[in-house]
Amino acid sequence: MSTPVDALAAAGTLSLPDAAMAYARASMAVFPCVPGEKRPLTEHGLTDATADPARVASWWRRWPQANIGLATGLPGGFDVLDIDVHPSGSGFPALRRARQAGLVDGWAVLIQSPSGGVHLYFAVDHGREQRSWALPKAHVDFRGAGGYVIAPPSYVVDGHGGRRGYRLVATGRDRQPVEAEELRRLLDPPRPRPARRPATAWDGRSGERLGTWLAAQPEGNRNRALFWAACRQAEAGVPQDEARFVLGSAAGRTGLGEREIDATLASAYRTTARQRDVPTASMAGGLGR
Repeated sequence: MSTPVDALAAAGTLSLPDAAMAYARASMAVFPCVPGEKRPLTEHGLTDATADPARVASWWRRWPQANIGLATGLPGGFDVLDIDVHPSGSGFPALRRARQAGLVDGWAVLIQSPSGGVHLYFAVDHGREQRSWALPKAHVDFRGAGGYVIAPPSYVVDGHGGRRGYRLVATGRDRQPVEAEELRRLLDPPRPRPARRPATAWDGRSGERLGTWLAAQPEGNRNRALFWAACRQAEAGVPQDEARFVLGSAAGRTGLGEREIDATLASAYRTTARQRDVPTASMAGGLGR
């Protein structure tokens, strides 16, 4: 029985039905796709993939020109790194970065795709499952568990009616599984989370903010607002004379007199000293009345 690498290496010399049978005999799960396209022909697509020679033979007797869909991520098979080339960009810069990092040296088979890109086939790591993922901006896809690729000698039809096929470029010697998640982190590093802005709640030490808020209070609420703001400063450990400097100026702009300001500040500091256990929310709630 030939190995999966042998089957891929020989596929370019075979017809589509014979290549599909060669894959099945090498224990590779396949299924038929629309001739010249990548869409499955069977009802359940990828989940119909099988290495049963009798079923594979039946499919290609029915659709002799069908492309070959090859399930990826299965034990004994391959994971595939798909390097795309599109008018909008190429995946080769990303591939160069991966090569420089030593992350793609263990490929088993190298296939040229119709777009001018490449498929790098890697042996599946039997100890773990690596799921498929895609990085559209890098023009790179990883086809692992739950994925599939179109295998040689399949072809696609371009916009001018021409055929462009999948063909073998080389087989590798130092065959090793690929570290898919490490590769993904290299090509698409996690974005650092933006630093959280300081909470907007009144923390007592934001004296300037308290002062700005206090100066905007309407008539009838000025004294209560000054008392509440002074309590916040007292709870935060701001000295009374410092609170007087910031809040007194703002309270003065609202029309409160100096004696009233001093009396309210003193009352707030005394109250806070006596009632350290009074929730801040209960004081703030009074402002809405």
